[in-house]
Amino acid sequence: MLDAASLLFFIGTSILLIIIPGPDLIFTVTQGMTNGRRAGVMTALGLSLGNIIHTLAAVLGLSLIIQTSAVAFTIFKTLGALYLFYMAFQAIRHRKEQLQPDSRPEQSRQTKGLFLRGVLMNILNPKVAVFFLTFLPQFIDYQTGYVPLQMFLLGLVFIVLTAVIFGLLGYFAGSFRDRLFGRPRFSEFMNIAAASIFLGLGIKLLTTKP
Repeated sequence: MLDAASLLFFIGTSILLIIIPGPDLIFTVTQGMTNGRRAGVMTALGLSLGNIIHTLAAVLGLSLIIQTSAVAFTIFKTLGALYLFYMAFQAIRHRKEQLQPDSRPEQSRQTKGLFLRGVLMNILNPKVAVFFLTFLPQFIDYQTGYVPLQMFLLGLVFIVLTAVIFGLLGYFAGSFRDRLFGRPRFSEFMNIAAASIFLGLGIKLLTTKP
């Protein structure tokens, strides 16, 4: 099963990836800014819980790939690594672009609606599905077995981290707004950090053996 060192490395990597400004984070902060703290928190919970579907899909997908053949796993590794390299390229390419929150308030302030919208936004995002399928396998110990269980536990850890971090950002949206969107250097630094992580994960994925 998972050892303490691998788990800590996974947690650290996950936190860095979660706090990189992206569409989900921007949407959470925007709701907190325009509709209040409760709206920000409920949006964060919706976006986080949507990851359960992606976790289960990744668990089933990787299990089928491993059981199919070594060739299928090699193809999966190669395609997954290329995807991660592409994400690294995109992060470097857009490193100087400054993200701007949408300041328009939602027509409905019902927090239940924002929660459901967050869940659907996450579930229907194919990029999140691909990310989970390429990210979680990096931290699995294939020698100890229980691959599906390891992936599921890692997915739960990522979901909890996302809920906590997004929830805090949604709750304190007004305070974090200037730090996240008002400093050009912040966006550039986080994109460079993201590119480094994606590049490293891609290389690691290529060297992974089932």
